[in-house]
Amino acid sequence: MATPAFQAAPFEPPGARLRPLAFEDLPGFGQDDHLAAFEVFRLSAQSIARGEPELRNALPAPPALRAVCQKALQQSVASEAEARRFFETHFVACRIETAEEPSAFLTGYYEPVAPGSLIRTDEFTEPVFARPADLDHISPYPTRAEIEALGMRRFLPLVWLRDAIEVFMIHVQGSAAVDLSDGRRIRLTYAGRNGQPYTSIGRALIEAGEIAPEEMSLARLKQWVRDKGQAPGEPGRALLHRNRSYIFFSMDESPARAQGPIGGAGVPLTALRSVAVDRSLWPYGLPVFVDAVLPDADGNPSPFQRLMIGQDTGSAILGPARLDLFMGSGDAAGVVAGNIRHRAGLYILLPRDEC
Repeated sequence: MATPAFQAAPFEPPGARLRPLAFEDLPGFGQDDHLAAFEVFRLSAQSIARGEPELRNALPAPPALRAVCQKALQQSVASEAEARRFFETHFVACRIETAEEPSAFLTGYYEPVAPGSLIRTDEFTEPVFARPADLDHISPYPTRAEIEALGMRRFLPLVWLRDAIEVFMIHVQGSAAVDLSDGRRIRLTYAGRNGQPYTSIGRALIEAGEIAPEEMSLARLKQWVRDKGQAPGEPGRALLHRNRSYIFFSMDESPARAQGPIGGAGVPLTALRSVAVDRSLWPYGLPVFVDAVLPDADGNPSPFQRLMIGQDTGSAILGPARLDLFMGSGDAAGVVAGNIRHRAGLYILLPRDEC
C-alpha cells in the first residue's frame, strides 16, 4: 500500500509531529493478531457509537472516528485477513515523533487481586472508601493524609484490606478485585479522585537513594513501605502521604465489569490490548501500534509489537507519546507491569477521512 497523502489531524497533539507511513513499514505489524485487536476495538466502537458515558472524560471522538466505529459494528469481520483489511482500509498509520527517540515512554499497570473483608477485623484494617457526595463541591478537596485522618467520621468504607500499601496500589492502578473469605469476589471500579497532584513514590525513593533504579520493582517498593512501618507517623506511611492524590471506588457487579476492569472510556479492559493515553490529547478508541522490547514474565527482554486500543487514562499519563499498558490481573501481571519503564516506537492509527 502506498504511503497516503496526509494533512495534520484536527487533534494532532502539541509537542509531536505525525509522520504517515505504509502499514507494511510498521515493524512487526504483519505478524500481530489483528482479529484480537479488532475485537477490542469493537468494544470501544460500541461505546462511542452509542454515546455511552465515559468514566473520565477525554477529548471527544471526531466525526471520522465515529463513522469508523459504525462501520466496525455493521461489517462482518471474522477472520485475521478481514480484521487486518479493516484497519488498513479505514485508518492511516502515523509515527509519533517527539524530541525523544524512540518517541514513546511506556509503563505498565494491572488489576490488583487482594484478600479483604466487608467489615473491619484484626487482619483487615485499611479501608477502601466509596465516592463521597461532596466530591464535586469542595475545592481543594482534602489530601490523602487528610482523608485518612478523617476516616470513617466522613467517608464510607466499601471493603477492608490488610495494609496501607495494598490500598495505595489499588489507588494507583484504578481498579481491583477483592476476594472475601466466603469465596465471593468483589470488583471495585474507579469512581472519582480528589483532584490533588499525583506523585510517584517509586521515583521519590530512587531520587532519595533508598532504592537503586535497577532494583526498583513493585515487590521492592511494597517491601520498603512495610519494612519502614505503616502506622501514622512512621516512614512507610509518610511516603504514601507524599502522593496527595486519592482515589474513590464503587462496587461494580455489572456484566461488563465481569469481563475485566473498567477503564476511563467506560469499557472493560483487555490484557495486552488496552492502553491508557493522555485523555487531554487523544480521544478514546484510537488504535496505537507499539514497537518495543519489554521484559517478559521471567524478566527477559522480549519483542513487543502489538496493536492496542486507547481505552483508559491516568493522572501520570501525560504527553502525546506517554502510554500505560494494561498487563492483566493478579500478582503475576503486577510483576510484569512493575518492570516496564521503557522507550518504544509509537504509531497512531488515525481515521483515514481525518487525514
